[in-house]
Amino acid sequence: MTNRPAPDPDDRAEGEGQPAPRWLTAQEQETWRAYRHASTLLEDHLDRQLQRDAGMPHIYYGLLVQLSEVPRRRMRMTELAESAKITRSRLSHAIARLEKNGWVRREDCPSDKRGQLAVLTDEGFAMLRGSAPGHVAAVRAAVFDRLTPEQAAQFGEMCRIIASGLEPAGADVPWLR
Repeated sequence: MTNRPAPDPDDRAEGEGQPAPRWLTAQEQETWRAYRHASTLLEDHLDRQLQRDAGMPHIYYGLLVQLSEVPRRRMRMTELAESAKITRSRLSHAIARLEKNGWVRREDCPSDKRGQLAVLTDEGFAMLRGSAPGHVAAVRAAVFDRLTPEQAAQFGEMCRIIASGLEPAGADVPWLR
């Protein structure tokens, strides 16, 4: 809940010494709800497009993209989880599904016997190259074709500011656990 809830006759007075919450203003609440609405619709739109065109959810596509952009198309699983902002457990499940399709394989990490590498296969790279044009078109139509270049730059800056505040050094985030 981000806005002040309706009064409840059974509520007791707020705890002594506890600071009162800084409820969102009406404008802030409107902005927050617009963001939530847009982000939910965008993620659903991209998931549907990728399921239809590539047979995978958006998060899996993102993993393949990340692997395609690193040297030798391989990355330590822990680094991939951190980069993708998902738990190691969720990453392991995703990699298992991608392995079944032949798009990724796991290798032992030569520098750490406990670690594993996720490796984008040639088949995975070919699938990614084939599905990228449709995905880029979906992103462009959903986001960039609706914004002016100035709005797109401002949007990017706002997202970077928000992200930097949510990921300070030493933060307790799931992908580092």
